[in-house]
Amino acid sequence: MQQIEPLSYGKFYHIYNRGVDSCDLFIEHTNYEHFLNLYDKYILPVADTYAWVLMKNHFHLLVRIKEESEIGYLTDAVPSEPKTLSGFESTERVGGSSKKYKPTHQFSHLFNAYAQAFNKRYGRTGSLFIHPFKRKLVSDIEYFKNLIVYIHNNPVHHRFTENAMDYPWSSYLTCISIKPTYLQRDTVMGWFNNKADFISTHDKPGDFTDLEQWLELL
Repeated sequence: MQQIEPLSYGKFYHIYNRGVDSCDLFIEHTNYEHFLNLYDKYILPVADTYAWVLMKNHFHLLVRIKEESEIGYLTDAVPSEPKTLSGFESTERVGGSSKKYKPTHQFSHLFNAYAQAFNKRYGRTGSLFIHPFKRKLVSDIEYFKNLIVYIHNNPVHHRFTENAMDYPWSSYLTCISIKPTYLQRDTVMGWFNNKADFISTHDKPGDFTDLEQWLELL
């Protein structure tokens, strides 16, 4: 049985999952768009994103869980006083709790909110995603690079398209663009020599058998 890694502050994770019994997670373009909108709502407060892909019945994400000090509170309210008499910020919040967002809870909220909307839209009931969602700690720079290429080439691997550039539901196009983005694009490109190297590495991705065996996808 695969060991489930806890989500620890300041750590990088490959988060991935699929539909129950390999059922479809995305049917129409609006499904992909809704998932991404919910992702921004629930995940941006607790994690930085480096790569992602949404496939018909599964997804992959490469994220860094923020340090606890980087994560905000459950409400947007300002502190009751700018400073206490001792000069430190007050933990008391006006009209709300002093509790911070919890990364694992935020991912669960994302999947639950999407599943509820999906089930309502298509008249289905029950779980949509495999529980618990799968995650692997990422700590090696070469694995970072291979994982980014693997994530972006998932549509090629599953024969949805002939190259990563042609698939709209991944972070590949964002990586090679100059448009404003929440994606940690500069850091991603820094793991490659330059943009040309990023593109050429994706064009000849190689064999991912060992990686998929480690992820227990085979």
